[in-house]
Amino acid sequence: MLRSLYTAGTGMIAQQTSLDVTSNNIANVNTIGYKKQRAEFADLFYQTMEYAGTSTSATTTSPTGINVGLGVRPTAVTKLFTQGNFKETGNNLDLAITGNGFFKVQLPDGSEAYTRNGSFKLDANGQMVTSDGYPLVPNIVIPPDAVQINIGTDGTVSVLQAGQTQTTQIGQITLTNFINPAGLHALGDNNYINTSASGDPVEGVAGQNGLGQIRQGFVEMSNVQLVEEMTDLITAQRAYDANSKVITTSDEMLKTINQLKR
Repeated sequence: MLRSLYTAGTGMIAQQTSLDVTSNNIANVNTIGYKKQRAEFADLFYQTMEYAGTSTSATTTSPTGINVGLGVRPTAVTKLFTQGNFKETGNNLDLAITGNGFFKVQLPDGSEAYTRNGSFKLDANGQMVTSDGYPLVPNIVIPPDAVQINIGTDGTVSVLQAGQTQTTQIGQITLTNFINPAGLHALGDNNYINTSASGDPVEGVAGQNGLGQIRQGFVEMSNVQLVEEMTDLITAQRAYDANSKVITTSDEMLKTINQLKR
């Protein structure tokens, strides 16, 4: 059988993976805190028919050799943690991170996760929580008589309570960073957990030691660029078509061989 049939098959599978990644990016174009993904590929091993340097005569050698590649395979789907655009909301509980870092939240099982989605709410106890009800860590509880909430660029949380003229500091929002954010494991719902590839979490005060600052009244939108995604979509489609043409051509060649003797 022709190698091209199997080689083109790997190409079609690879382009399907690329299409899956692109479609997920497009689906999340308006998701707060979403980070786009990029599919990466590598060529498969080669079948060597003649090694470079093989003697071709008593005084000459082959300068290149003959190697036939056997296709392509996906190697990674990488998260790109570039900064997304900011959207002003005017909501005192909406927070955006300018630069590196993640908010830390507590999952229902007691473990900790990390997110760039700073669209926080208050639960029945006055705790700052995510849209899924996961509390922010460190825990921030807003007094029920608070008439104003101020969150500084360093994460300092202070409130103005009814009948008071001075604000009171009630807590400090910290940020967490990783040596390799791309190594985080995505749980969905804009949450990540650390892995051995991401490195251990490094917690600190916003604006210090390489951590970004916190901006109140803003949210960070997805970093997906629709123009780029549509270009990738077209490229993947045409590459898929081209690989299918290779299979069709290989089939025609096999048909010709079968018709040599009648």
